[in-house]
Amino acid sequence: MRFKLGILTVLAATFLASTMATAAEEPSEQAKRMDAAATVLDEIMGTPDKGIPEELLDSAKCVVVIPSMIKIGFVFGGRHGRGVATCRTSSGWSAPAPFSVTGGSWGLQIGGEAIDVVMLVMNDNGMEKMLSSKFKIGADASAAAGPVGRHVQGETDWKMLAEVLTYSRARGAFAGVTVNGASITQDKDGTRILYGRMIPSAQILKGQVKAPEGSHKFMATVKKYGTEANVAEASGRRTEAQKTGRQNEALSSREAKGAIEEKLRSEPGLESKDIQVTMSADAVKLSGSVVSADDRDKAVRIARSYAGDREVQDRLTIQTP
Repeated sequence: MRFKLGILTVLAATFLASTMATAAEEPSEQAKRMDAAATVLDEIMGTPDKGIPEELLDSAKCVVVIPSMIKIGFVFGGRHGRGVATCRTSSGWSAPAPFSVTGGSWGLQIGGEAIDVVMLVMNDNGMEKMLSSKFKIGADASAAAGPVGRHVQGETDWKMLAEVLTYSRARGAFAGVTVNGASITQDKDGTRILYGRMIPSAQILKGQVKAPEGSHKFMATVKKYGTEANVAEASGRRTEAQKTGRQNEALSSREAKGAIEEKLRSEPGLESKDIQVTMSADAVKLSGSVVSADDRDKAVRIARSYAGDREVQDRLTIQTP
């Protein structure tokens, strides 16, 4: 009994010390944490055969990076770390929201060494959990160990079932891990330090807050590996194909989707913004609503210009005045 009481005392003291350290941080320390998160993501994606598949980052609703999460306590213990999250919005990636992660079992444990953690929120249900400021993985949000490699191989259920895909890196080894019981909570002290006042994480992640000073590197790194980073490449390939007469050169599904979405956002005179693009190996599906038949024709024309040999399926509805 005394032994367990002592362990609980150690854990309580560790959490208190961590909280006090957060409160004493300067804005520069928050910037360093975001830079560290950017470095983690950059290094992981720098080894594509062993990193996160491109399709997953292209499809992710939110990206969470916790650099150097540490193991706390002895015998009875857990994990604790602080990191940042960003979610997709209609105008790009949101400003970073500070989060803390506490507890949970992180797959194969490696002693007391610090580990880097990356989480991808894959669907709208998972994104709603992120916007709630506090949720528990495995209870409030379903999670799965994320696949590793340049591309997702074969038909998997990661996109249909898993709300959160989780990864960790320790001693240079990177792999998807099974996570149970970890609590994801808004880091309120970190938010106050970063933004000068307390702002709910939902407001930040919905894109209602301007990115703070010191977040450029992290934001640029996330954009670099998301769909938006592939739009220029896709457009460049298409331009080159037109110059050389290779009009029918096919873009990959990822490139075509990104190019279509970018063109829909920037097309002059196209008033409709509620258009969703879904890609498969042989089809491009347009869904949502448009304000006029003219806008529907424009959207279909744009999709066909990047679809290659894929069929364009028009599922758009015209809004009733």
